[in-house]
Amino acid sequence: MAVNDLPLTLTQAPAPKVQHFALLAGLEAAVRGILISVMPLAVYQALGSAESTSLAYFVAGVVAMFWGLMVPWATRKIPRRWMYTGGCLLYFVGMALAIVGTPWSMPLSVMCSAMATATTFVCFNAYVLDYITRAELGRSQSLQMVYSATSWSVGPLLGVWLHSHWGPAPFLLAGAFAVALLTTFWVLRLGNGKQIARAKSPALNPLAYLGRFFAQPRLIAGWFFAVMRSCGWWVYVVYLPIFCVEAGLGDKVGGTVLSLTNALLFIAPLMLRQARRSSVRVSVRAAFGCCALAFFGAFLASPLPWVTVGFVMVASVFLVALDVVGGLPFLMAVKPSERTEMSAVYSSFRDVSGIVTPGVAWLLLLALPLPAIFAAAGVGLGSAFLIAGRLHPRLGSPRPSRGGVLAQATGGR
Repeated sequence: MAVNDLPLTLTQAPAPKVQHFALLAGLEAAVRGILISVMPLAVYQALGSAESTSLAYFVAGVVAMFWGLMVPWATRKIPRRWMYTGGCLLYFVGMALAIVGTPWSMPLSVMCSAMATATTFVCFNAYVLDYITRAELGRSQSLQMVYSATSWSVGPLLGVWLHSHWGPAPFLLAGAFAVALLTTFWVLRLGNGKQIARAKSPALNPLAYLGRFFAQPRLIAGWFFAVMRSCGWWVYVVYLPIFCVEAGLGDKVGGTVLSLTNALLFIAPLMLRQARRSSVRVSVRAAFGCCALAFFGAFLASPLPWVTVGFVMVASVFLVALDVVGGLPFLMAVKPSERTEMSAVYSSFRDVSGIVTPGVAWLLLLALPLPAIFAAAGVGLGSAFLIAGRLHPRLGSPRPSRGGVLAQATGGR
């Protein structure tokens, strides 16, 4: 029988491309971008106090962190495609609970949304590591930023605007994007990813692969970079608007500068191109150093509110740069046989930063004014700058291999 006569059902699905993963990232960004600004408002309205709202997010962060660490163990029992599908379904459940809008349903909505993000993030990164070569990782990261740029730029303002006209509207729209995300995932036919044989090794429990994580300093450093980058975003998104209100600048300044900053995601490829001219080490370290200095500048300039806003906006430019290249040290250090497990560990950075940042801020505000949070962010980002100095000098630079010159734009291990 000729090959062309084979039934269509027996042919292999085409390998997913960088653009396909960028599309998935953009659709998930649409879900989260709409929720990022409206969900805290809805929770506050349902619970009636900032303290209760903070507690709801704290509990959701803790649950999501442990849930994310359990995902790799679950994928040994449940195919990865069904785990990703389950993550999308958790978005649907979260949106339904948010539409109910009661004091008991809103905290559960936050928890379901956090669990959905953790699940899809772990599976998504495992798929990326399966199908995208190391030489294409940087391009994949930057293209994901570009595809997500519109969602992160328009979503926050759109969500609040829709909520002001009809409470359920933003949650219905986010649910519609979740349907689009799940549909696109199944159309792409990613399956369960590439399977790496492990010579009859038993399924690892979460404590076992956490031990492997802590035994690899490069992975620890890459995860720490992600945590510090996320903490910087927490300070920018949550505490800059509060500063603006307390300083008399109004409640719209924070949302406006957030939209302006997110628009920088459109130039993510240009940032990657600049990073290619040097190594990953140089790019990551420069971004952390400049970001730390900008936050320190915001702290020192706090008596001048508009100058403070300017410094924090400068810091956000380098946070965007870190979104483009800051995850590469971790992704490049992951062993192929540990893709799913280490993707789960990496995904915990969002939950850890969501616990650490409000906790540190709460302690600081017991004795110090709000601008002290900017100084604390500078300290954390400065520590990442120092640790980045221990990365391999040629990480991300073209290097010779046995076959000649390895043409890697984003580096090796």
